Amino acid sequence: MKIPLRRTCLEASRLITGRLDRELGLADRVALRLHLMACKACPGFDRQVRLMDQAMGRWRTYVEHDGV
Repeated sequence: MKIPLRRTCLEASRLITGRLDRELGLADRVALRLHLMACKACPGFDRQVRLMDQAMGRWRTYVEHDGV
C-alpha cells in the first residue's frame, strides 16, 4: 500500500489547524513535516497558529484565575 506524502498548502493548512483539536495520524504528521520543510509560506502560518493557540491558553488560564 502506497501512502501519498505530498500535500498542497491548502491541505497543510488544514492539518495545521486540525492538529489543535485532534492528534494527526502518522502519515499526516510525516506529510506535514515534509511540506513544512519544502514550503516557504506554510512555516509562517504554522508559527502564527501556534502563537494564537498559546495566547488563547494563557487567556483561558487568566480568566479562570481572575474569576471573570
